Amino acid sequence: MNAKTNPSPLRVTKRSPAYWRVTIDNPPMNVMGPPMVREFRQLIDAIERADDLRVVVFDSAVDGYFLNHSDFTAKLEDLTSMTPGPTGLPPWPDFLARLPRAPVASIALIRGRATGNGSEIALACDMAFASREKAILSQWEVGVGMVAGGGPMARLPRLIGRNRALEVLLGSDDMDGEQAEAYGYVNRSLPDVEIEAYVDALAVRISMFDKWAIANTKRLVNTTLVPDVELGAGWDACISSLGRPAAQAGINALMAKGFHKPGDVEDRLGFHLGQLAR
Repeated sequence: MNAKTNPSPLRVTKRSPAYWRVTIDNPPMNVMGPPMVREFRQLIDAIERADDLRVVVFDSAVDGYFLNHSDFTAKLEDLTSMTPGPTGLPPWPDFLARLPRAPVASIALIRGRATGNGSEIALACDMAFASREKAILSQWEVGVGMVAGGGPMARLPRLIGRNRALEVLLGSDDMDGEQAEAYGYVNRSLPDVEIEAYVDALAVRISMFDKWAIANTKRLVNTTLVPDVELGAGWDACISSLGRPAAQAGINALMAKGFHKPGDVEDRLGFHLGQLAR
């Protein structure tokens, strides 16, 4: 089954010139294929050009999913043939490298699965808030013999420590919002009925502050950012891993169980990866 792709899987709502919402809307599961990658590239260009912009919030219109894994039914060459971005990296790691450096605050509002790519964008954002009942974060790639491509190997150890990063990456299991908060994977988890109001209030507050102060505070904090070369190394390892027989076997076995379709495998990916390895 080919993943459905909306003509515009990212919807930008300008609540004000200073505050944008970027809503991921690619039903039924917010799978990320090459068209969405191209839209992320256009988005970061627009964010960097917007003189009045101070804060961007990423959310989802698809129930149960923030941003999901990549589209494994798409042609790999449609992704790898894209021209590099200004960092010299391919478009997805280029976006993830530029977002933390952009002179605006970026916030992930996670209600649903942030699986692979969704986790990677949460790690690239300046802040991330998770629904206590509905958020699931996962770097699941090792479970099928792959390496993740969006930089979690570089970012997670700096954020939550080496040992916990390895638990997330090598365990390839689902983590709920409450545990993600306890580990420092997200800023905090909030009851689902409260998270929208909390994040919106924070975004509105930041949007009222001086952009020069926001940009320069980020610039000074950003001495802790991951070097681009580390993101590039992760991307190269990911693309190489996709050609390995072990990864192809793992992905095909997961597909046979119902991966890439709405249902229990997508809803409980961590559980099914454990069963696959038995």
